[in-house]
This record gives sequence, C-alpha cells and structure tokens, in this order.
Amino acid sequence: MAVMKNKVPIENSPKPILKKLTDSCVSHPVISVGLYVCAVSLFFFIFPGADFWSSGLFYSEISGFWAKNVTFLRDVRYLGLFLVQVIALTCIAVFVLKLLAPDLPPLMPLRQPLFLLSTLVLGPGVLVNLILKDNWGRPRPQHVVEFGGDLPYQPVWKITDYCNGNCSFVSGEASSAIWLTSVAFLVPATWRKATLLFVLPLCFILSTNRIAFGGHFLSDTLISWGVTLLLILVVFHLLFQKVQPLASDRSLDKWMTALGRSLQRGFQRLKLR
Repeated sequence: MAVMKNKVPIENSPKPILKKLTDSCVSHPVISVGLYVCAVSLFFFIFPGADFWSSGLFYSEISGFWAKNVTFLRDVRYLGLFLVQVIALTCIAVFVLKLLAPDLPPLMPLRQPLFLLSTLVLGPGVLVNLILKDNWGRPRPQHVVEFGGDLPYQPVWKITDYCNGNCSFVSGEASSAIWLTSVAFLVPATWRKATLLFVLPLCFILSTNRIAFGGHFLSDTLISWGVTLLLILVVFHLLFQKVQPLASDRSLDKWMTALGRSLQRGFQRLKLR
C-alpha cells in the first residue's frame, strides 16, 4: 500500500495568506495606512537607536553631515519642489481659465485639480508644516548632541519646547514628495504603474536627501509619508468614492460657470463707469 505524503493545504500556504493580506490592505487603505503610522511610531518609541543609526550613515565627526555639501544632491532636492509647484500652478490655471471663459468646458474634470490642490494645502501645508512642525518642537538631527549639536534627542510625538518653529517632526519635504503620488490616483489605470514607477523612487530619493543633510530623522520621514498619504486617501474617498461625494464635476462646473459669468458682469459694469 502506497504511503500518502503529508501536503500543506493550499489555503494555508504562505502565498495565499500574503495575497489575502495584500487584498485586505487594498480594500481598506485608510485603515492600513493608519495602522502603518501606529506601527512605525511604536517602533521608534521602542527602538530610538534606529534614528541614530540611519542619520549616522551620513555623518562624520570631521565634516558633519557631508552630503549637504554635494552640489548634485542639493540640486536634486529642488527637483521635488519644482514638480510640486508645476502641478499646483497647473491646477490653479485650470480654475482661472474656467473663470475667464466660463461658457467653455474646463481643461479637465474640476474635481481633479480640486483634489490635488486641497490635498497639497491640507497635507504638506496645514497638517505637516503648520500643525506638526511648528508645535511639536523636535530638534533636527544636526542640532542634537549625538551629531555635534547642543540639544537632546526627542522621541516621536513628544511635544517639547526645544524648537520654536519649522522643527524636525515631521518632514515637510518628505510630505511633499509622497504627495506626488496623488497624481497616480487620477491618471488612467494603464498609466498608473508607470506613474508610480517614476514617483515612488523620486519620493525615496528626495526623502533620503533630508536624512543625509541632517535635516530630519528617519522617523520624521516615515511618519510624514503615513500621515500625508492618510489625508490623501480620506480626501479621495470624500470626492470620488463616497456614494454622495462632497462635490461632483457637474456641480463644480456649474458653480464655476456662474462665478465666471458674475465676474464678467462685474468687469463690464466697471468699464461702463
């Protein structure tokens, strides 16, 4: 009689389990990113040495954070800011042109520039720079004792008075870099992978630059990615996925058309005076 070998049931093998986990993350992105922020925060609470290790890769006692003296790396830093400005100005131009020519269809569905501008303002602008960076008071790596400064290292999420404004927690440029992924939410599905293949490596490079320059800790960067992406997902849900979205392309077009015509009538009355 042949002896039957024990086989691992297909449903218990690692691949289906990993697929289920991936599918769950895709199905519940807001919860997944929220858990990511909590997990990263807890990790750096328990292992703050990870911040010292990652920053120490770019620090020497002789020249300090040597990467900030490399011209190429300084130029790369401004590439991210340039792309953010180009996207923001393009969105503003779409609204301005609609107001100037209210009876013509907009250059793109108006929820798209609204989504991009609102997430940029609320994410990197308000949440990161106005709320977190200006109130949490965490000194930057280049200012702490371990890297030649005179201030003590502070753990993540701890509010202190060691820094009065534009502080280390969290990274504003890492937030702007991950914000570039918001474009992938709007492009056709066939372009989505190509968009992410360009944006994600760029986000990694721009964010690593800030660590290399001594401007931010690794924890500042990773948490900044999480909170910014979380806000992007919430706004995307409210504008595009909700059964009754906060605004529709038709309602925005109608409102902008009425506003543009009102402005035109106002300018005409001024000319007649």
